[in-house]
Amino acid sequence: MKDIKRWLPGALVSILLIAAILYFVDVRATWDAIRNANYRILMWSAILSFIWMFIRAKVWQTLLRDKPKYVDVMFTVSEGYLLNNFLPFRLGELGRAFLLSRKSGMAFGEILPTVVIERVVDVVFSAALLLIGLPFVTDSQGSAQIGYIMGGVMLFGLAMMYVLARNRQWALDVFHKLSVRWTILQRFGGSFLESFLNGLAVLTDGWLFLRFLLWMTLNWFVALVAYYLITLSFFPQAEFNWMYFVLGATAFGGAIPALPGAIGTFEGAVSAALTLFTKDQSTSLAVALTARLYNYLNSTVLGGMGLSREGQTLSGVYQQLMAFRKKEE
Repeated sequence: MKDIKRWLPGALVSILLIAAILYFVDVRATWDAIRNANYRILMWSAILSFIWMFIRAKVWQTLLRDKPKYVDVMFTVSEGYLLNNFLPFRLGELGRAFLLSRKSGMAFGEILPTVVIERVVDVVFSAALLLIGLPFVTDSQGSAQIGYIMGGVMLFGLAMMYVLARNRQWALDVFHKLSVRWTILQRFGGSFLESFLNGLAVLTDGWLFLRFLLWMTLNWFVALVAYYLITLSFFPQAEFNWMYFVLGATAFGGAIPALPGAIGTFEGAVSAALTLFTKDQSTSLAVALTARLYNYLNSTVLGGMGLSREGQTLSGVYQQLMAFRKKEE
């Protein structure tokens, strides 16, 4: 019952958005757009979707201070996206920290903050892209405010994590003082907090964090090019400048509570953003569906290979993660 209450709001959001999309678009026109797309261009965007995953693995390995092997990180990242595509509660984020801790020798609590940092910086990048793309869109004042707010909140969160990383001993001392009065804190925290703070230490290493930002920038640039090629295959008049707003809006759309894989919210964000430029809702939906297919393609191929390599299945990992969550709670 508790889990149903958690996923029900997201399911309702997805269902309502899917219904709205089907109401406003011409499904036959969308299908015709898919049939008439430039598949030669789509082939290159498909290749870029795999390159994006390889670079994303390097982004995370850098945050992990190159402790795990790259091949382990690459398959674990792919497994995480595969879990997010098919399992509820965005278990992919928890799942990749859990899975990597079992094959790298690193503690779960040390790995988890790197996932948090990566996601926070992702939101900062998406907010920046949204703001860069706003001059190319009309009537977008509301989006500007959202971008400023989200970017500001994420930068504040990153700054707070940096303060904790610089004052780890102080944070531990405060925790121990509080846990004397409230034993539940000691039971919940314990060694996990120390591992978590150790994981945040990456923020205090200037050169390491700069390398992380450089890889992250390259990763987002590859995403921009891939989305541009997908869009170009449907809209020959597409401009690269559109992609700043489209990708920024897509990232925010994917953050809205929804069914696994951001079903409905992803398609709604991509098609709505593109419609602002093209005024063609049906073909814009075709672009969104193609981008969705590529998300499934790279995560299923690489994530499936990773799970097979480790003798795991999606259902098996789901059961392990739910048992792990209950244990932590």
